[in-house]
Amino acid sequence: MSTAFFYSDDFHRFDYGPSHPLKTFRLKLTYELIKAYGLLSIPHTRLVKPVMADEDDLVTFHDREYIEILKSANSGVRVAGAGFYGLGSGDNPVFKGLFDWSRLVAGASLQAAEMVDCGEVETAFNISGGLHHAMTSRASGFCYLNDPVIAIMSLLKKGRRVAYIDIDAHHGDGVQDAFYASNKVLTISLHETGKALFPGTGFEYETGKGEGQGYSANIPLPPFADDEIFTYAFNEVVAPLVNKFRPDIVVSQLGVDSFSTDPLTHLNYSHKGFCEVVKKIKEISPRWVALGGGGYDVSNVAKAWTLAWGIMNGVDVPDEIPPDFLLQYPMEGFRSGRLRDMNYAEHGEAKEVMRAEVERVVGYLRSRLL
Repeated sequence: MSTAFFYSDDFHRFDYGPSHPLKTFRLKLTYELIKAYGLLSIPHTRLVKPVMADEDDLVTFHDREYIEILKSANSGVRVAGAGFYGLGSGDNPVFKGLFDWSRLVAGASLQAAEMVDCGEVETAFNISGGLHHAMTSRASGFCYLNDPVIAIMSLLKKGRRVAYIDIDAHHGDGVQDAFYASNKVLTISLHETGKALFPGTGFEYETGKGEGQGYSANIPLPPFADDEIFTYAFNEVVAPLVNKFRPDIVVSQLGVDSFSTDPLTHLNYSHKGFCEVVKKIKEISPRWVALGGGGYDVSNVAKAWTLAWGIMNGVDVPDEIPPDFLLQYPMEGFRSGRLRDMNYAEHGEAKEVMRAEVERVVGYLRSRLL
């Protein structure tokens, strides 16, 4: 087993603004917690400092005129016409270093894909990545460059078959759109239904078009869905689809805004369900590029991705958070001193209604895609 973890203190240099929910500090917090557990010192593990992606890599997906707008906005001053490209709204602010930040994230995902593809490591984890909403020429949902698409494009150039698995609370719309007509990429997204959450897409009937028909799968989950519903949907649909597709490489987006503690969404996962699914992704992945994603409770982001990194390395991470870390980061989310949260489960009539809806979606997908 060989793994690579991507991190740079440069991630923390960039700031979406004091009122914006996406805090780049969560990346530093994750790195520090992983380091406190000694998980960057275990055998066959590498810590890799990312480099920025070249513009030629970016235009494998994004339009050049859009790249020019992002370059102009890098100064932190909004430029004329920026709104047409999705810049300047509450979700996608113009801030100093916007383009540098986006290139650094994309560069890390490209490096991760390259290291896994060439056999240098079996698994690579870029916690800064997974910015899955950016479109060809438009910023969306806190995302300016779509690093999952850029990384997958680099693998397609080498003739690889790629399965993309997205467990963020929000539908991975940008990635789906990029490969909706392709039979070389299987895109799967488990997310809160678009009837209740941005971006309002990702319904079960979105299954691809043309050559891509049958290569896009969406599992919209009702608000307040818990671990049991999440893991049931994954096991019934995701694992069989990936095994049928037989990818060379799996790229996953491990967003953790689906937890009950997250302030922006309505799902109710806990670390138990999250870890069960991450273990399953590892099991079905011949080689694995793991990306971060959403997560707006910063302490929970650090805890969940620390557990994920442990799984990637076959380590059962102790539940007691190292005391030195707690002294350095005396935050509300670490007050219990435990890495894992309490298991959560819905009950009663509400649970039965949710279960029936998800069983309907699962039945629909199994009858059409499996």
